Amino acid sequence: MTTTAPTNTSWRLARATAPATALLAGRRWFPLWAIVRHRGRKSGRQLAVPVAIVTTTDGFIINLPWGAGTNWVRNVLAAGGCTLRWKGAEHPADRPRIVDATEARPYYSRLTWAIAQRLFPADAWLLVHRVAPDS
Repeated sequence: MTTTAPTNTSWRLARATAPATALLAGRRWFPLWAIVRHRGRKSGRQLAVPVAIVTTTDGFIINLPWGAGTNWVRNVLAAGGCTLRWKGAEHPADRPRIVDATEARPYYSRLTWAIAQRLFPADAWLLVHRVAPDS
């Protein structure tokens, strides 16, 4: 797992937008942001982190500008899943997997990819799959 030190641009942008992101993420009218709910590996506490996401046909892909070694990502991988609050609803997700740029790129439009690479350059993404509701 790699951990990338924040660049001045991404770190400043994250700090400047953190209050608004935390307030708006997961709400119905803000589809680019979600809240990842997960359990701490060591503490066992329920935790939440706002993230930028792109939807896939059966789940979500999450940009990891600070790498796959962050605690929340490690928690999701260890648990084998998480719950995302997106567009005002809870979405259980499983089968988390770290992917590289080659695998992540097809999920993004050209414009979204350019913006993400400019503002939050990453070398890792987290791909999760929605858990199908019980029939």
